[in-house]
Order: sequence, then structure tokens, then C-alpha cells
Amino acid sequence: MLRNLSTFFLRTLREDPADAEVNSHKLLVRAGYVRRCAPGIYTWLPLGLRTLRKIEAIVREEMDAMGAQEVHFPGLIPAEPYKATNRWEEYGPTLFKLNDRKGGDYLLAPTHEEMFTLLVKDMYSSYKDLPATLYQIQTKYRDEARPRAGLIRGREFVMKDAYSFDIDDQGLDASYQAERDTYERIFQRLGLRYVIVSAM
Repeated sequence: MLRNLSTFFLRTLREDPADAEVNSHKLLVRAGYVRRCAPGIYTWLPLGLRTLRKIEAIVREEMDAMGAQEVHFPGLIPAEPYKATNRWEEYGPTLFKLNDRKGGDYLLAPTHEEMFTLLVKDMYSSYKDLPATLYQIQTKYRDEARPRAGLIRGREFVMKDAYSFDIDDQGLDASYQAERDTYERIFQRLGLRYVIVSAM
């Protein structure tokens, strides 16, 4: 429940922020949902955080209803899996790379495909364990060269990603359809208009 507005931590702005280029960015800042911390990095204010949590709850309900299971990977991850897939180099300057005190390579995760795959490989040893669909809602990091679209293209952002592990193409097709149907239900519950387009 919302507190009395006179005590609610909220300040709206009359003018668009100088660094805002897209309407959603302007509106979120002006309405007091987020506040810029640094280029491409935002603080979620109480009103924005409440909204984000409600959206996440809808996503979780629908993902759980389709049989997916939620996991949560760390944001700071070892470089080895990304070196093995060559994405350590392919991602280039968009990766936030760092070293620990012993010189080990780490990164702030821009994506977690490798981590999902390694987790399933580590825990499942037989095709009989499949299918499995895992998802997470997690903060991701990308060193965007020009982060001027607010939350749409920031350096730190929240993303839901899901991965199915299937026995064959038929299972993969079924997982794809289940995921697509789930996204449609999520968008409908959020009142979003959407268009489905081919990715290829």
C-alpha cells in the first residue's frame, strides 16, 4: 500500500532531464521513478521500485505457471566460461572486466548463457533428466559507448532470461512455443501492445 504522499520519498521534475533522448527516459525521471546516478546507471526510487517489483511478480507467476524454475546467478562471474566461448574477446569493450587480488579474470555479467549451460551440465548427467527450463531475473552490465536511452540501453539493467534444455528438436519447438505463449500472457497482463516478428 502506498504511504501518504506528503511523507512519500518522491520529487517530480517540471523539465525534461538534459541527458534524456527518449520519451520513456524523460517520463521515468520526471515522474520520480528513477534518478540518474551516472551515465547509464540509475537509482530506483520507491515508486519505480514498487513498479519494478510488481512487473517481476507477474513475470515470475507466468514463468512458474509454464513449469520453468527460477535460479539466481551472481553478477560477478569468472572469465573462464566466456573465454571458452570466445565471448571474452568478441564482446570487446562492452564487457566490464576486472581482476581479483590474485590476478584472476572476472567480469560483470552482460549475459549468463554460459553459466546456465555449465550449471545444467554439472547437475544433470543423463538425457533422462531433461527437459528443463530455467530462468532468472538479474542485473546485467554492459559498458555502452553512449548510454543515453535511460533504462532501455543502460550500463546496468535488469533482465529476465530463460533457457530450455531439451532432448531433441521436437522438444525445443515445444519449449519455444511455451515460452512464446508465456510472453504473450505477460504482455497482456501488463496491458502492452506488441508485435511478434521473426528474428531471422
